[in-house]
Amino acid sequence: MNTRKTIAVMTGGGDAPGLNAVIRAIVKQGVTQLGWRVIGLEDSFDGLLESPMRFIDFDRDQVRGILTMGGTILGTTNHGDPFTFKTADGKTTDRSGEVMERLKLLGVEGLIAIGGDGSMAICSRLMRDHGLPVVGVPKTIDNDIPGTEITFGFDTAAAFATEAVDRLHATAEAHERVMVLEVMGRHAGHLALASGLGGGADVILIPEIPFRWEPVLGKLMRRRAHKRHFSIVVVAEGASPHGGAILQRINPGGSRSLGGIGEHVADEIARRTGLETRCTVLGHLQRGGTPTPHDRVLASRMGHHAVELVRTGAWGQMVAVRQNRMESVDLAWLLTQTSRQLPLDDDGIATARSIGICFGDETE
Repeated sequence: MNTRKTIAVMTGGGDAPGLNAVIRAIVKQGVTQLGWRVIGLEDSFDGLLESPMRFIDFDRDQVRGILTMGGTILGTTNHGDPFTFKTADGKTTDRSGEVMERLKLLGVEGLIAIGGDGSMAICSRLMRDHGLPVVGVPKTIDNDIPGTEITFGFDTAAAFATEAVDRLHATAEAHERVMVLEVMGRHAGHLALASGLGGGADVILIPEIPFRWEPVLGKLMRRRAHKRHFSIVVVAEGASPHGGAILQRINPGGSRSLGGIGEHVADEIARRTGLETRCTVLGHLQRGGTPTPHDRVLASRMGHHAVELVRTGAWGQMVAVRQNRMESVDLAWLLTQTSRQLPLDDDGIATARSIGICFGDETE
């Protein structure tokens, strides 16, 4: 009887630097050290549901050289929910049963799912409704998944956004402009705070602190009065003015996505102060590129811990980092939580305030 363990691995949701490092760690430990069969599902569950199925039967040669690569060799999708699978005529249908049938056909005994809160929710439902054993690995550059203090990809994105602030300083000072930089951060301001504090921004606007215009404009005008004829404003995409709604843009096809707050802030600053103001939106540039050494190491550690959870039969868990130690949290608990926001007493916020950075909630 063949007792070789067969495990599937997938990447879902948006990409993040370090995904390939996780895959590499899983394959090198699972295949080389433990003798498992590791199957990579291409484009999340989409490849599994196609005919013929698209997957990679991994050996160690297929993960050589991918440690430093951005993106994911498995591909990914933001629309890979088999419970609401979109058909050619635009309708939706539940194909979760087919997912289970095809995993069984491949001999898969469990799944390691690398993704954000959406992917974790889908896989948790597959576990609850169909009994699929799942281990989760959290992924997001926003660093807002509850239960873990850090996610891979955040350090790389923060480093890139900080470099953007550095570059904007030069042109802002040369042209005596206000430069607004919009970074990602749907529900939390971890990325905006890190890049704004690290890059020396003058104003940081985050979802946790609805801002008022008066403190922001006052900060810019005081700098002007002190012969500092330029300013840098870093704004998270989910930031909003006090009493206002989070801005969204309508995409081709009618779908909506966050965005537009950077342009809105720039327009309002120019209109209310007369200062020449420009906006830069980093967008998907934050997701790409070579992962930093920190993210390569963190992603590898997470991949290893995911394999250990599988090896010990600790299904229904998500890898988590607490006080720099690898632990795990229950997937069912995770789905009852909201995004991990910055606490208002965060020492990063306190540090920023102490050196004069404005968050838009100050008393003028």
